[in-house]
Amino acid sequence: MAVNMKGKSLIEINHLSLEEIYQIFDLSKTLKEKLITGEPHKLLEGKTLGMIFSKPSTRTRISFEAGIYQLGGMGMYFNQNDLQLKKSESVSDTAKVLSRYLNGIMIRTFDHQDVIDLAKFGSIPVINGLTDLHHPCQVLTDLFTVLEKRRVLKGLKLVYIGDGNNMAHSLLHGCSKVGMDITIASPSGYMPLKEIVEESKVNAKYMGSKIEITEDPVKAVSGADIIYTDVWASMGQEKEAAERRKKFIQYQVNKELVKNAKDDYIFMHCLPAHRGDEVTDEICDSPNSVIFDEAENRLHVQKAIMALVM
Repeated sequence: MAVNMKGKSLIEINHLSLEEIYQIFDLSKTLKEKLITGEPHKLLEGKTLGMIFSKPSTRTRISFEAGIYQLGGMGMYFNQNDLQLKKSESVSDTAKVLSRYLNGIMIRTFDHQDVIDLAKFGSIPVINGLTDLHHPCQVLTDLFTVLEKRRVLKGLKLVYIGDGNNMAHSLLHGCSKVGMDITIASPSGYMPLKEIVEESKVNAKYMGSKIEITEDPVKAVSGADIIYTDVWASMGQEKEAAERRKKFIQYQVNKELVKNAKDDYIFMHCLPAHRGDEVTDEICDSPNSVIFDEAENRLHVQKAIMALVM
């Protein structure tokens, strides 16, 4: 049964029902097919998306801007210098003003509270394009990509190797929501937040799946269907890069590590990849890697999200 998502903000995956997640996947598949066959799908004709970027991006910027255009609408790009947001104007006032001009907002920023406040004080849907706490559009894309490759999600084992960051948080929420087993392997001091793990355990108990948090990457990837990694130092953590590299080097996804996974494992990365750090060229460019299919699918999944909420 279709769920009406019009006007709903996407702040984190845990706010979505299982029905809403699969509705996004179903529409993503349809819109991808229409784009490939050249069939017009202007579901948002005349609509305008405001795109606020406190953090620069390749995939988020291009996929949202191309996506809203393909849906018949228009995207307006704002960097941190284009608006008075949090400088001479509050988030609440900005949200109220933008709601008078736009049909939706996508924001990619540092502080997760900014996304919450934009949605709280505005009257139009807000899409979280990334914060330091969550990256929901990326993980919905990741799950859609796995569904394309494996035709099923429930019962698969995804292993995330590396920093317990926004990707780890959204993967915990996403995998637990759809009934996938998920193991996070991170060094001590870099584990995902306990409250996110606990929220995900509630989902996993309901869906009958398993969650494991460990410091042992070799043990973690045993029997993995999907191996996932991300950069060791995210945007804003550049000063920590050298120190992090010392602690994360044993978490590199390389030929030796993946021997412990299933032979037909899928390798995923949200990109950009720091080749030679968290992953080797050999793995990135292997037949098991789906990183560019994954990147492409950002376009199709985000179009589905925009179409449903706007």
